[in-house]
Amino acid sequence: MRASHEALAFRPTTRTVPALLERISTPSDVRALPADQLPALAAEIRSFLVEKVNANGGHLGSNLGAVELTIALHRVFRSPDDTILFDTGHQAYVHKMFTGRQAAFDRLRRLGGLSGYPDPAESRHDLIGHSHASTALSYADGMAKARQLTGDGGKAIVAVVGDGGLTGGMAWEALNNLGAARDRPVIVVLNDNGRSYAPTFGAVPTHLAALRAGSAGQAVFELLGFRYLGPVPGHDIPALESALREAREVGGPVVVHCLTRKGAGFRPAEEDEEDHLHTVVPGGGEPSLTQVFADELCAIGANRPDLVCVTAAMPGPTGLTAFGRRFPGRLFDVGVAEQHAMASAAGLALGGLHPVVAVYATFLNRAFDQLLLDVALHRRRVTIVLDRAGITGPDGPGHHGMWDLAILSAFPELAIAAPRDQKRLRDLLREAVELDGPAVLRFPAGGAGQEFPALRRAGEVDILLDTGNDVLLVAIGSTAGACLDAARRLSAEGIGVTVADPRWVSPPAPGLVGLARNSALVVTAEDGVVSGGAGATIAQACGPAVRTRNLGLPRTFIQHGSRAELLTAAGLTGAGIARAVRTEFGAWSRTAPYPARADAP
Repeated sequence: MRASHEALAFRPTTRTVPALLERISTPSDVRALPADQLPALAAEIRSFLVEKVNANGGHLGSNLGAVELTIALHRVFRSPDDTILFDTGHQAYVHKMFTGRQAAFDRLRRLGGLSGYPDPAESRHDLIGHSHASTALSYADGMAKARQLTGDGGKAIVAVVGDGGLTGGMAWEALNNLGAARDRPVIVVLNDNGRSYAPTFGAVPTHLAALRAGSAGQAVFELLGFRYLGPVPGHDIPALESALREAREVGGPVVVHCLTRKGAGFRPAEEDEEDHLHTVVPGGGEPSLTQVFADELCAIGANRPDLVCVTAAMPGPTGLTAFGRRFPGRLFDVGVAEQHAMASAAGLALGGLHPVVAVYATFLNRAFDQLLLDVALHRRRVTIVLDRAGITGPDGPGHHGMWDLAILSAFPELAIAAPRDQKRLRDLLREAVELDGPAVLRFPAGGAGQEFPALRRAGEVDILLDTGNDVLLVAIGSTAGACLDAARRLSAEGIGVTVADPRWVSPPAPGLVGLARNSALVVTAEDGVVSGGAGATIAQACGPAVRTRNLGLPRTFIQHGSRAELLTAAGLTGAGIARAVRTEFGAWSRTAPYPARADAP
């Protein structure tokens, strides 16, 4: 079977009374619809998605491409008795609509509202939900083993994974186990649209392309022990239902290869060559820090022919697309494979090049081992750039880049920089690629924002404000603006504050330690988890004689909301930081256990 690649013309649905979508609140309602009404249902769903995602932001292209597939899944399988697992969750909006959450889309990705990913707290139809790719097959393997042992093997386990997710090594570790278990039925639904953010790259998508063209001979899945069904036209509901029913009858591991088009049915998404409107962000605004990074990287690359870049399937979102266009052959896309990206970067450095690995901070979690033992241990000259560090906002707990400072601060031979604004981003990037060893550069999501010039430099440390040395307020990266606001509030109350930006936050600069020892109280503020974070490392370097208070994100999984709302809740605003300093300084002034301080240098 072959999928047609003719564009689906999008036409806003003419609302009839009652509209088909308004009659659906459970999967059984989907199953009850006559087959001849399903195309109209698909059109209504696309209208709904475009309206709600344009209003609130979120993942549009991937959900538009999975409309017919989700209809077929819920007509063949009976969720939640049958388990449907969505890898990553970019394509799960239609599933949410079918499971009682249509009304909640008015607050999609807002504080206290509907999550942009599957979420077990929302519905019994969502068993997993964390927004990272290539994991659903491993969940399916574990669930199949559990059901076999408990005698509950009559219910289907369906894992929906994209071709982008299938470029991740973890997916193939799971396939290795799933294919070997002929008595444990798991249905892998491969949603193949030829893309992750960008077009998928590597041997796996090349093989899938051959299967699409009918020139592959034997599917690699068959060699691993799976029954292979496909390719199936991914926007043909009868064909999808037929293939899924056949898969259910196999009784062993099976792959259903479905061909879909990202953004299908909405012309602006179909015609968006970069990522088919993968993510929609409401409103416009100033240039992002990602764009600042992209521009500076190209400027450096023009004078450094040894500079190369590595992306894990996200060249556009991490700012590497422009570098790849300007310097063909110097950008390497390794697929959804952060572990491999980091170890490969170590190999590039070993070969005499200087690789820049740009990833979202949350996805570095997958490569901590390689960064520690393949890069830091051998002092490889690799620069790691962490976009979306700290609170990212509406994508929720799986996307907040809040763990890197706490974990990486423990790594030997690794320098970590946190620029406070776009000028420092440019400066620190240039410093990072000149270091004789590995470096990490982290910056948050959002616009380039205000610049915060330094009054002076104290050793390696920038002094941003100085009204006295009662309190040394250490602004780590993006907290600079809030720290300056807090300092002005406190200074108006007669508390002298020095605001310092260490620029390189780990290991702690000697100049910062010197400033701390000449202050009555040291307060650090960071957009990262406070337990074991950069502030804790600074406090340890200062020693027990220096009174310190560390502010940061709580040691918990933070839900979705706007970045401003979540930072306010964590106390990382000018008012929140001032309140914490006021409380701590008041406690010190009442007890005054320390000797008089020398003047600050």
